[in-house]
Amino acid sequence: MIVNAHKFREKFAAGQKQMFTGITITDPAVTEMLSDSTDGFWIDLEHNPTNLETMLAMLIGARAGGTPAFVRVPVNDDGWIKRVLDSGAEGIICPQAEDAEAARRFVTACRYPPMGRRGFGPRRPTNYGRNGGQQYLDDANRNLVVILQIETVGSLEQLDEIVQLEGLDGLVVGPYDLSGSMGHMGQIDHPDVLAAIEQVSTTAHAAGLSVGVGMAAEASHAERAFKLGADWVQCGNDFEYMIRFADQLKQQVLG
Repeated sequence: MIVNAHKFREKFAAGQKQMFTGITITDPAVTEMLSDSTDGFWIDLEHNPTNLETMLAMLIGARAGGTPAFVRVPVNDDGWIKRVLDSGAEGIICPQAEDAEAARRFVTACRYPPMGRRGFGPRRPTNYGRNGGQQYLDDANRNLVVILQIETVGSLEQLDEIVQLEGLDGLVVGPYDLSGSMGHMGQIDHPDVLAAIEQVSTTAHAAGLSVGVGMAAEASHAERAFKLGADWVQCGNDFEYMIRFADQLKQQVLG
């Protein structure tokens, strides 16, 4: 039962820029309380010790706040994909797809036949069995947001093939890993990296796909990403927001 992902799609269709917030803190109150301050959540299982039970609580908090919540799986693996989707994620993000074949495996694992090969066993997405049948299958294939992360030279070189995959909704660039794959580790403002982001945006848009860019909580980075063609940014994480404001407030109070 996907109830908020349409907000992401509608804003993209209207040309409205969006900001997503990375979620790492395990209290589900975080997604609930930040819902009015963001366009969506990026719940990260790749670089955080978040388990599936905690992820589920975050998804519930996001739904309570009426905000789309996308989950980045730790690896391109059918087992992870099924458990995340069957827990009710409204969007899913795949990291480190090396090439078009890896991208195809990911996308088909997210879609039910005949579009893909997703195994059937949803719980929460069917309102715990109340809303099953063909209508559920059609809604799941239509409403789930499937996003592939471009952060390797291999995926960049096969971009034209990747964007033609049926069932793929968007791409998101991981600038740090992409810079490393291109031989410029950490130089996210290197001309080659910036040109690659622009290439991803142009190619994806030509295929009707949305484009995101991940980054730290820096408004200047977001502004640059939008100029390079991004439709949305994952601009920082919950812990960054807390630390930055706390440090700023302490400086203001104590001088």
